[in-house]
Amino acid sequence: MRTTGLVLAAGGSLRLGEAKQLLPYRGRTLLDATLDMARSCGFDTLLVTLGGAAAAIRARVDLSGCMLVDNVDFSSGCGSSIRSAVPSVPANSDRLVLLLGDQPGVSPVDVRRVAAAPTAHAVCRYTDGLGHPFSFDRSIFPELSGLHGDKAVWKLLHSGSYPVTEVPVDRAVPIDVDTRDDYERLLAAQ
Repeated sequence: MRTTGLVLAAGGSLRLGEAKQLLPYRGRTLLDATLDMARSCGFDTLLVTLGGAAAAIRARVDLSGCMLVDNVDFSSGCGSSIRSAVPSVPANSDRLVLLLGDQPGVSPVDVRRVAAAPTAHAVCRYTDGLGHPFSFDRSIFPELSGLHGDKAVWKLLHSGSYPVTEVPVDRAVPIDVDTRDDYERLLAAQ
């Protein structure tokens, strides 16, 4: 089975007030840390969506090994990033795994477990709730191409239209940096 990873890194960081992708983290940037994790997952193709702060990200982040997808509609939510990336998924790819560009604490082991799930759709079931990564079989790509809004992928998950595997993960959902408090918690957890 061939798998494409998609790192969603196009957001405008409105709640934070600065490009969260470029925040310092472990001697590099937050997005560098997430991409290092994504590269270690063994994807056949790794896509990264860019939008807000794209020029600065291209200048400062190591994007080697990544296929970049520009999302001009990034301000309308992550649904637009997924929608803009689906046409770039190789025709021979069976699965698409979504990762958040501001969530470097995801485990590559859990990513591989989600990608190998037997159903058309899979998500991590952490000890405190559902969270990324998500995995989608090619049969769902047409619906991914029509997503709109910030929580569109969650609506698809809960729609009941496709069987969903919840992959158990014995820890809390990794920190997703949306606010300054989230960033401070991430730094404290290093």
